[in-house]
Amino acid sequence: MPKITAIIQARVGSTRLPGKVMKDLCGKTVLAQVVARVGRAERLDNIVVATTTEGRDDVVAAEAAGLGVDCFRGSETDVLDRYYKAAMLSGADIVVRITSDCPLYDGRLLDEMLAVYDPTACDYLSNSIERTYPRGLDTEVFSFAALAKAHAEATEDYEHEHVTPYFYRHPDRFRLKNHAQAKNFSHLRWTLDTPEDWAFIAAVYDRLYPGNPNFATADILRLLEREPGLVAINADVRQKELPDTAVPATP
Repeated sequence: MPKITAIIQARVGSTRLPGKVMKDLCGKTVLAQVVARVGRAERLDNIVVATTTEGRDDVVAAEAAGLGVDCFRGSETDVLDRYYKAAMLSGADIVVRITSDCPLYDGRLLDEMLAVYDPTACDYLSNSIERTYPRGLDTEVFSFAALAKAHAEATEDYEHEHVTPYFYRHPDRFRLKNHAQAKNFSHLRWTLDTPEDWAFIAAVYDRLYPGNPNFATADILRLLEREPGLVAINADVRQKELPDTAVPATP
């Protein structure tokens, strides 16, 4: 059976909300919450936190160790290289890319996507090529072979800084597939990048986490139906975009 590894990229040097991965969210760091929620995917074999070699990210490496997950440290700016080396050293056949700014992530979605991913017919599966999921549930699944090809061939700086642009900018070289759902919730912003995002996510956790630490996407949607005003907290935040694509820049 192919080995499936989720690699969560994390660093403390984010620009709009510095140190966000180490902020306390209901008694755990944001990174700990993300690791726990990704880890609920039953089809995963292991999780690796990929951080940088910068001294300020020692806290990220220490947190990963405390959580009992592997940690790889690599380039701060060449995140494609960091991903490639983390995947290679972990022995991954299939790589899942998740970012540490997604504390509302749902492992059930990852299981759903892994169930439909066929590496013999698809190199890259994403739910953000054409969005129907809330921003913050972004999931990318790709073969290690595809990652190795991107690592060897990508030449532009932003292709190295953001890991996967080389895939979806070269549909002639990779078999791409989008994962969508019937109802479009792409207008919802569940990612953590600004103080407004933090206020929204903290409000969701305050309402759901104490009674149900394993709350799912459906629980969040029901909460927003009961309290529609929560959506307005970060509705005006503008997402940073990569050049020539709608797929977002991430940590």
